[in-house]
Amino acid sequence: MGMSVGNNRNGRGRNKPVAEINVTPMVDVMLVLLIIFMVAAPLLTVGIEVDAPETEATAINSSVEPLTITIRADGEIYVQETAIDYDNLVPHLQAVAQAGYQQDIYIRADKTVVYDRVAKVMGRMKAAGFTRMALVTE
Repeated sequence: MGMSVGNNRNGRGRNKPVAEINVTPMVDVMLVLLIIFMVAAPLLTVGIEVDAPETEATAINSSVEPLTITIRADGEIYVQETAIDYDNLVPHLQAVAQAGYQQDIYIRADKTVVYDRVAKVMGRMKAAGFTRMALVTE
């Protein structure tokens, strides 16, 4: 804490504490945290490794985190980061819909996955009541 020396009216010097808060260290910490989160956020969005096909489509802007279904090259299906059996996909998605999720569903599929497999998963999604789907590409 800083101290200042000043004279009062009766001529005696008196030490008074400075009542100012130094915000520079707080601003420095906040800027470092901002940079860390800006670098780390894109790394946290992809949980399941897939090699998505490349296209020239524009990015979809959404304020809500979408529900993502991932189809890996070996045919495994994931809802978010949970592995789901193909036969249990409809009941799982119906439970998600009953919980109140009514947004788009993003489908991430490895580029080596047979189109038939992606089409069947999309059919299961439609059977569960989801009609707004988007395919994720690079």
